Amino acid sequence: MAAYTRRAFAGFCGAAAVFAAFGGAVKAADGASETALVRPPGAQDELHLLASCVKCDRCRSVCHTGVIGVAEVGDGFLRARTPKLNFHRGSCDFCGDCQRVCPTGAIGAFDPEADKMGMAVVQKDRCVAYYQGCVECQKACPFEAIALDGDGHPVVDADRCNGCGVCEDVCPALVYRSFSGGTRRGIVVVSPSAYARLGKTVVEDESEMSA
Repeated sequence: MAAYTRRAFAGFCGAAAVFAAFGGAVKAADGASETALVRPPGAQDELHLLASCVKCDRCRSVCHTGVIGVAEVGDGFLRARTPKLNFHRGSCDFCGDCQRVCPTGAIGAFDPEADKMGMAVVQKDRCVAYYQGCVECQKACPFEAIALDGDGHPVVDADRCNGCGVCEDVCPALVYRSFSGGTRRGIVVVSPSAYARLGKTVVEDESEMSA
C-alpha cells in the first residue's frame, strides 16, 4: 500500500509538472513572452492559433512569396511547427492563399487596410539612413506608411503600417553594417503585442526590443 502511495504521489507530481509547463506556455502565448512571433495575416489571436493549428504546413507550402516559415522549439514548445513570418525571406502581399488552404480556421480573415499583422520599428544603430543615407524602405512601402524626416531618417506612420514586412525585406543593413554583428536589419517588423509593450516605432538599439 505504501509503495502504491509513493508511485501515485510520483505520478501526481509528474502530472503537475506537465500542467505547470503547459500553463506557462499558454501564459507566454497570451502575450507574456518577449519573443512574440509575427504570425500570418488573420492569425494574430495567439491562443486561437495554438488551439486550432494542426501543423499541416499547408500555409507555408502555398505561400508564393516564401515569407511563411515555421516556429522552432526555441520559440516555445507549444509554438514549434506553427507558422511564423520571416521577412528576411520575403514579405506578405495579403493574397489570402494561406487562409484559403487552412483546414481548421487557425488563419482567419484579414483586411490590410484596417487590421495589423505587426508594426515596423526603426533600429537607429543599424539603419543605414542614420550613417550614409538610404531611402529603400520608404520607396518600397506599398501602403505609404514610411516617410523621411528633415534629416532623411525613416519615420513609420503607426496608423498606416500593417506589418507587411516589405521594408524589412528590402533593408540593406545586413550588407552595409554586417560587421557590427547580429542579424537584425535597420527596420524590423514586430508583433502587435510586442509593439504594444514597446510603444514606439524608433529605438536606439536592439536592447530596447526586449526591454
